[in-house]
Amino acid sequence: MKLVAQKDLMGCGIACVACALNKSYKTTKKLSKNPEYAVTRGYYCREIVDTLNKNGLSYSFSRANNKNKKILNRIATIVFIGRNKNYPLGHYLVKTEKGWMNPWMNFPNIAPAKAGFQKKLLGEPQWIIYAKL
Repeated sequence: MKLVAQKDLMGCGIACVACALNKSYKTTKKLSKNPEYAVTRGYYCREIVDTLNKNGLSYSFSRANNKNKKILNRIATIVFIGRNKNYPLGHYLVKTEKGWMNPWMNFPNIAPAKAGFQKKLLGEPQWIIYAKL
């Protein structure tokens, strides 16, 4: 899985989907039912799952809890961390062999966003988007 930087202020979900699909941000944004959400409001888990599933993968999502925390270790799992000092609107990241792919490592620098790998999540998981086994 390669690094994919988000190109829009609310595009972290699209960047994580692009990483999981091994596609570019631009291509993946066009695959979304509502590409404008990357600029306006961001994406909900259902919308991310729909894009993944319509492009050959089989994903689902659930609220993060103690029973499903082990899913966080699966490669290609996307997680939404809740609002915190690092990401005041929350943020999506995707698990890779190199750690968590963060599509905006240099937040709050506006342009350009730089993607990178990090060892730990910078917040509490709220939602988990995972491949069905």
